[in-house]
Amino acid sequence: MDNRTYLALVVPASNAEAIRIEQVETDRRALEALVGGPLESVIRGDWHVYLNAESVTTLLPVNFRAGQLLHECGLDLDGIRGTAVFLGRGEHGAEADLPEHLARLAEQLFGAPLAA
Repeated sequence: MDNRTYLALVVPASNAEAIRIEQVETDRRALEALVGGPLESVIRGDWHVYLNAESVTTLLPVNFRAGQLLHECGLDLDGIRGTAVFLGRGEHGAEADLPEHLARLAEQLFGAPLAA
């Protein structure tokens, strides 16, 4: 992780909160603030998603939208909980902006353009 900002897809667990694309700082503390606790990540090709590593034990709400997006990307992970933060993967695993194909897929799934 580095201290630059990158475009990320932020998918809150609450359906009342909008899914959004925004510039995020990628230092550990900033990402932990977004997911509400310690980090874990799932890596898939040119992107990865940060999740709260303690989401099950702290009983965070299930994030059906992040689960659906992951399913559409070929990952069937049970019980995605809490806010999910999707970022791109650059050279040697470095952080990068969210890939355009993932932003388009999220817009198709959730029916509205996502503001950047």
